[in-house]
Amino acid sequence: MNDDAEQQLPFTSGPPYAQAQLARAFGTALTHEDAATRRRAEERIRRWRSVLDGVATGRLAVGSRTPVAGLPAWVTPEVVRGGFATGVASAGGPLLPHERDAARRAGVPADRRALFAYSLTEAGLAGLCRLLDDGCYDIAVPEEAALLTVAWLVRSGQVAEALELVDVLEPFAGRLRFTPRPAAAPAPGASAVHRRTVAEAGQSLARRRPHAAVEAQREALTVWQPFADELLAHWLETAEGDRVLVRTPGEDWLARGAVLLDRHRQLAAAHTRCGKHRKPKENLAILRASLETTVAGRPLDARRLGLLRHAVSSMVRRRGAPGSVPHTALRARQAAEAALPSHHALAQLVLRRLGGLPQEVGAADVAPLVVAVTEEEHREAGLPVGAAVPAAIRQLVESTLSAPVGTLIERGVVPSAEVLAELVPQLVAATTAQAYPDAALRRLMAAHYRAFARRRSLLLLNLERQVRVEELPWVRAVAGQRAADAAQEEALTTLRHLGELAVQGFPGTLLPNPLIRELGSLARQADLDAPLVEELAADIFMGTFSRKFLTAARIAGELLGGTLYARYYGIDYAALRNLAIVETSTALVRDYQPRTSPGFARLCTERAGVSGHGSVAECGAVIEQAQILTTHNLATLVGRVGIAPEPGPADLARRCFRTVCRLTARVQHHPRPLATIKDAAYAWRHLVFHLALCDPGEQARVLAWLDEETARHPWHVAARLAPAVAGLRLVADGGGFGPDGTARGGRARRFLGWSARGRHWLSAPPAV
Repeated sequence: MNDDAEQQLPFTSGPPYAQAQLARAFGTALTHEDAATRRRAEERIRRWRSVLDGVATGRLAVGSRTPVAGLPAWVTPEVVRGGFATGVASAGGPLLPHERDAARRAGVPADRRALFAYSLTEAGLAGLCRLLDDGCYDIAVPEEAALLTVAWLVRSGQVAEALELVDVLEPFAGRLRFTPRPAAAPAPGASAVHRRTVAEAGQSLARRRPHAAVEAQREALTVWQPFADELLAHWLETAEGDRVLVRTPGEDWLARGAVLLDRHRQLAAAHTRCGKHRKPKENLAILRASLETTVAGRPLDARRLGLLRHAVSSMVRRRGAPGSVPHTALRARQAAEAALPSHHALAQLVLRRLGGLPQEVGAADVAPLVVAVTEEEHREAGLPVGAAVPAAIRQLVESTLSAPVGTLIERGVVPSAEVLAELVPQLVAATTAQAYPDAALRRLMAAHYRAFARRRSLLLLNLERQVRVEELPWVRAVAGQRAADAAQEEALTTLRHLGELAVQGFPGTLLPNPLIRELGSLARQADLDAPLVEELAADIFMGTFSRKFLTAARIAGELLGGTLYARYYGIDYAALRNLAIVETSTALVRDYQPRTSPGFARLCTERAGVSGHGSVAECGAVIEQAQILTTHNLATLVGRVGIAPEPGPADLARRCFRTVCRLTARVQHHPRPLATIKDAAYAWRHLVFHLALCDPGEQARVLAWLDEETARHPWHVAARLAPAVAGLRLVADGGGFGPDGTARGGRARRFLGWSARGRHWLSAPPAV
């Protein structure tokens, strides 16, 4: 799942937003020079038209977890940017080639209902069981696991459960794809992960085209500059010094000139990348045009003669006469540059290297794939021995490395928490599957989870939640097969490992929502009371928080009550604990569990200093207070999950401050700096959190080091951050802020990311 739905406009802006996206896709389809890009834009046009048509006819309910009329929540909808469903099921549409092949082999009509019925016959179930055993199948959308699950239930003697599942699936048998795709080999294990498969990297390399500007420059160096030298040398035969046409050209000179002109026409027809030689004001064009006039027997007029003599003298003055030492040295250097292989040629070489590897997995070792050109490759492809693979191609190939995720982070293959979130489903799939003792079912559930993790998030309103994997009918049908105890321990171990990797690898970054969802899935499997809260979007915020926010804030209080963090942000965690007790008691008296926590929402609004949640800035300020109170999962991960990132909180605090400085440096001359300021404030909050977990001696050393770090950045970074640093030291020394979050006449400030009233103080130009 991705987090598109957390980044968009309010529901009331839905149709205008869809119209804007449609217009953008239409413009791309009409004007883009690349045919593949135009085709992709045409597909986006289809999807956005489906969104608009569905909203207009009432077939789509934007904001609901069942947005498509007639489709239950477990059906995977096709979702476009912003979390809008198009009205199409991802497992629907025309029959795929493998479905038509299956219908032909089975001797049934080429439609899904016939295929569904055949799959439930003795022959069909036998074929599905063979797939279960050999593992040679692929599941692209969750529905493709459904009939494999039926087959497993039948052969396990659980016929009643199989029939119940078939009853759920049967109404959609003609519309949805419930059978898997054939694969050449079983899916790999997930102990090692990769960003891209070898096939995906190969496809990216195959799409690379020669760089037009680079190839034009290569043509200029290898074709047009040598030809210009020949023309120059020819004209210098008529010169005294560099003043040409002092001597009268003879018949031999004119004949050789005609040969040169004829060769120019041939070169111009064969080499079309560089057009500089055709520009009338360029020296080469002047020399050629003057030669055409002279060879034709016409004298040059005064203007043309002046242009010719100026061109010749300037060429000789800049590079020397052809054959001279400086001219020869220059052309030798340029020839060496032109002889370097193009990135396109090296990409094709690496593509051939990838061709010998298994395509649907990552590469266990990428070093042999990115070595310099070998002797054998020189003989086969003509590339120079020792030519290095460019960094861009090397980086693409390195993204196929299959290794433990910690190794990928260390090597820079995983550069951000967002990329980490893309890989986590591979690990969570393996952990989820470990709960099933049967090997075939374990493989099926791992493949299914990887497909489910690709299910795109919907735009949801009114605290609706995304569909969870355990809600899917075929997962419910085998829920009784899970070995709970071993699965819980495995899930907790994986949760702890991934939490440490995320916090340790990217300490100044908010955990992205896709990663939070995967960690939340592991926490549920571990039966751990560890509420993980998502980042809410200010532009669709409805002014309410689910109860888990209050629970997460109470957990934060258990860890941080009375610490530097609580004092810096002015948090009364004892009052929060009492609020949780009161709301829980009220719920018990009323004999139902409310979905929201009005007390927590009211507290966040009061702390933000706003009267409601009207503007985006006001909503953002309220959400930021919720993140402060809950620490946005840091306290839950440390206090409940038990993560212990290495080498410790002091190092993490320093790395957070480096992130703050790097982001603050971008504010200077930035026309719209608010997003950068917000990110810097989030990194600052992580700094305060990790600093709060340090002992007093560590705290003092980190605080003393802050000035040393700001000195490594441009002067305006220290100037902008001075109030925030002064405020942190003030609180560490036992002081505090006033009601407005400032002290010492504004020279010390609490650093928050959102400003609901006017310009943010960090964006003001610092005094020189």
